[in-house]
Amino acid sequence: MIGLTNKVSLKILYTSDIHGNVLPIDYATNEPAELGLAKYATIVQKKRQEHPHLLVIDNGDLIQGTPLMTHYVKEHSDKPNPMVSAMNHIGLDAFIIGNHEFNFGKSILLDAREQSNYPWLSANLLDKETDQPYFGPPYLIKTLANGIRVAIVGVTTHYIPNWENPEHIEGITFQDAFSTLDHWVKEIRKKENCDLLIASYHGGFERDVETGEATEQLTGENQGYQMAAQIEGIDILLTGHQHRLLTGYIGDCLVIQPGNNGLNYGEIDVELKQENNQWKVTSKNAEIHKVVGAAADPVILQELEELEQSTQKWLDQPFGKVAGNMTITDPFQARIQKHPFIEFIQKVQMDVSGADISVTSLLSNESRGFSSTITMRDIVSNYKYPNTLVVLSLSGRDIKLALEKTAEYFSLDKDGHITVNPDYMYPKPQHYNYDMWEGIDYTIRVSNLKGNRVERIYYHGEPLNLETTYHVVMNNYRASGGGDYHMFKDKPIVKEIQQDMVELISNYIQKHQTIQAIVMNNFTVKI
Repeated sequence: MIGLTNKVSLKILYTSDIHGNVLPIDYATNEPAELGLAKYATIVQKKRQEHPHLLVIDNGDLIQGTPLMTHYVKEHSDKPNPMVSAMNHIGLDAFIIGNHEFNFGKSILLDAREQSNYPWLSANLLDKETDQPYFGPPYLIKTLANGIRVAIVGVTTHYIPNWENPEHIEGITFQDAFSTLDHWVKEIRKKENCDLLIASYHGGFERDVETGEATEQLTGENQGYQMAAQIEGIDILLTGHQHRLLTGYIGDCLVIQPGNNGLNYGEIDVELKQENNQWKVTSKNAEIHKVVGAAADPVILQELEELEQSTQKWLDQPFGKVAGNMTITDPFQARIQKHPFIEFIQKVQMDVSGADISVTSLLSNESRGFSSTITMRDIVSNYKYPNTLVVLSLSGRDIKLALEKTAEYFSLDKDGHITVNPDYMYPKPQHYNYDMWEGIDYTIRVSNLKGNRVERIYYHGEPLNLETTYHVVMNNYRASGGGDYHMFKDKPIVKEIQQDMVELISNYIQKHQTIQAIVMNNFTVKI
């Protein structure tokens, strides 16, 4: 006998890669911006009033990324974490850890977890001693008022040890995200009698969602396509990490990624139908919306007013002067020809480390260098990651391999002009993975085949000896092999400088007061 039929509409809102953006402001320009959790909070509140069945999830990379959070960690960490406070106010149902959660160290991270009024899901991050989840349960079950059981399972890219300071991840085992998720989906389907299963993965797609063609080297950093295609039982896969905007289906699995910085949020609508006391998913649809036009939540604004005023005061502190021109008008030219700003960063790294070879990057195409007066706002706008420095002992062969890797950043367009290799722009911009070197002279010829583009490398006027070892300073991300610089991984560490680069740069400027915008042309990029 067929029982009564009921239908239920479930709405899921989710964010990912907020990166410290809670207030609607662009800290580089100090202008209002259509982004941030304060605006998103207003949207969630309105949706909650309109929809009786609403779940709210954040997919990680929450607590790092803006001057507000840098200043909080440096000067106000004894107070509540502003990102956690905002999410408490919004009313999260679940949070998944991102790789940038580790950037400020374990103390800040564990404090954030303790302050959270919502569960942290951590299926594949395990305590090395107990082999149990380190931060929170693998999954949770949300039972709606009509008895619908929704499972939410969370996993994080296991590639984190390739980037993070070892002290920040001490005692944690990073299990393979795909195999861990496969295990827990099977367990949940077997034991929990759930009607809808949501997997939230702080990671992205290694293949094109529509064609299945590989879009990057299959390192394990991003496994979203494999998860959706090969793990049976996932209804919805929430992703992040790559800062992409996408929705689609891989088989029957609905996938979505909502960008970054609180500019957008994902909205998923699920229809369920009950027949013979069983709920079945009849439709599921995902859309991405901007936060444009939403008013900022007054409670969040009030709670952060004191910290924001302190941050603005800190950002406006003048630190020194520039003699000459150190502004960046064309980021591509700043990479293809030596720029005074890059030379300045190299000088800071070499000064504090004592190494006479240095590696750095122009971290973002939004970097504008320094004008005549340097403020803290200028420093944090140009160096937005909390990197520390590491001096590695590298062979000449390691250096040659690293230069060949960085030369892959370039390609030739149809007219034979040097341009950026599309692999460094899509699906995620990775301009920070192009390195420039100081202390050696070298030439890159883009028309040569990959692996043979570096034509000459000289150290102190002599050809680089492939068998000799050299001390090279670089940031901790690169020193751990980040950006697929595998030749750096597990190399002997000569020295570690635990102060982050924002502090090192500001200290250098304060010491010298006026810095010279000069260039020593030590590298050439040719067709």
